[in-house]
Amino acid sequence: MDIKIIAPLYVMLKRVTKDDRKMIINLNNYRNWHYIIKNDTKIAYKEAVKDQIKGLKFKNKIRLNFQLFKGTKRVSDKANVLSIQEKFFCDALVECGCISDDKDEVIEDQHYSRTELDRENPRVEIIIETI
Repeated sequence: MDIKIIAPLYVMLKRVTKDDRKMIINLNNYRNWHYIIKNDTKIAYKEAVKDQIKGLKFKNKIRLNFQLFKGTKRVSDKANVLSIQEKFFCDALVECGCISDDKDEVIEDQHYSRTELDRENPRVEIIIETI
């Protein structure tokens, strides 16, 4: 049984005294964020996908396939985007109780598919395949 999850390319962080902050999820940004910002962004990401994974329980091994749908023809490195998507998504699966841990004995394989262009709806599609 395959399950498709739609994940955002960015999340908004609420701020008290300034406008909300748009956090674009990619490795280039992630490596420069303060650890508190990293954690807040990961929490916001989990909230963004939680309704789609809530109630899922995987007792067997799973495979994850990530596919980037970008909004422009601008050249991009899909690994920069999908590596952080993978980290945040696997952590969300664990924190929501879908899997016991994100170690190799639970998640057998992760794969990045070819990037597609979707100007109307940029996103990351994640396919969870049970083994």
